[in-house]
Amino acid sequence: MKSPLERLRAELARDGIGAAFISAPLNVQWLTGFTGSFGRVLVTPDHALFLTDSRYTIQAAEEVGEEFEQRSFGQPKRMVDLLNEALADAGVKECGFEDTITVSARAALEKDHPEVVWSPLSGQAEKLRRVKSPAEIAKIRDACRLADACMEHIQRLIQPGIAEFDIHLEVEFFYRRNRAELAFEPIVVSGANSARPHGKASEKKLERGDFVTIDCGGRLAGYCSDITRTFVVEEASDRTREIYEAVLEAQLAALDAMAPGKTGKEIDEASRIPLRAKGLDQYFGHGLGHGLGLYVHDPGSLSGRSEDVLEPGMVFTVEPGVYIEGFGGVRIEDDVLVTETGIEILTHFSKELLVLP
Repeated sequence: MKSPLERLRAELARDGIGAAFISAPLNVQWLTGFTGSFGRVLVTPDHALFLTDSRYTIQAAEEVGEEFEQRSFGQPKRMVDLLNEALADAGVKECGFEDTITVSARAALEKDHPEVVWSPLSGQAEKLRRVKSPAEIAKIRDACRLADACMEHIQRLIQPGIAEFDIHLEVEFFYRRNRAELAFEPIVVSGANSARPHGKASEKKLERGDFVTIDCGGRLAGYCSDITRTFVVEEASDRTREIYEAVLEAQLAALDAMAPGKTGKEIDEASRIPLRAKGLDQYFGHGLGHGLGLYVHDPGSLSGRSEDVLEPGMVFTVEPGVYIEGFGGVRIEDDVLVTETGIEILTHFSKELLVLP
C-alpha cells in the first residue's frame, strides 16, 4: 500500500487541488506519524513540509517520516511567519484547508495570507483514513487484544455489592497499568441504568438479577479498541435471557451480512430484522457501528443512513443493543476488519451469556 502522503497527493490531484494545509491533529498524525499536540502540514504536488514549534523539535525529528521537510519556530517567531515563508517558497497561490478549523481560524488564514486563495477541503484525509494499512491493522489488533484482556480481568468484579464506579475505576487502572490510554470514558451501568446506552457509572451497587453493561476501549500506540459486553448478576430470568439472545442474534446477523461491496445501511438493516421479528426493534435507537482507528469514532459508519461501501482494510464496531426503560439494556460489541473475502473479528472475549459470579 502506498504511504499516506502518496495517497493524499493522488486524492488531491483527482479533485484538482494543488496544495493543502492539514491541521486536524489526527490527520496530521496519520499523515506524518507525529503524536504531539501541535503540528501542521503543507502538502503540494512535489513537496511536503511539517511545521511545529520549538517544544516539539526533538519529538518531531524522532517521529515524522522522511518524506517531510521539518521546520520549527520559537519566540519571537510565530506559526503565521513560518507558514508565510513556506507558502512563498512553494509558490502557492491557492490552498485547501480542513473544515475542522474554526471560523476565526479561517479568517486569520485569509487575513495573514492575503495573497493565497483559501478553499475548504472536502474530507480527503478522512476518506483515506477509512482504509487501514497493514501496519495500522496490526496496531488495532494489539489494542483489541488488550480490550479482551480487560474484560477477562474485570469480570471478577461482577458480584452483588460492587459499585458501578468501582468497576469503572478498575477498567481505567487496567488500561493505564498496561501502558495504554483510555480510548474514551468507560461506560459501566447496571440494572435500570443499563437502559442508558451512554450512561455514566454511579455509586449504585450491583444487585442480583441486574444486567451489567461494560463498554470500554484503550488506545495503544495511537490506535483504539472498543468492546462491550453485558453480564448478569447471579441469576438470569427468562426475560433477561430472551433479550440477551435477541441482541446476540442481531449481532450475528450483522456479522454474517458484512462483506466488501455491502453498504453500511445494508448491514445495519440486517441487524434489525431479528429484533423486528421479536418486537424489540423499537428499543434499538442508535446506529449499528462506526469506524475505528486513530479515533474511537473514526470515519465510516454502519447505520440506516450510511451509504459507505465496505472495502478491505476498513475496521468497524458492530454493536446492536436493546434498551428498555425501567428494566435494563443489553449491548454486545465487537471490532471487525473487512477483508478481501469477508470479515475478521478482532475482539474475542466470550459472547455467551455470563451469569456471575
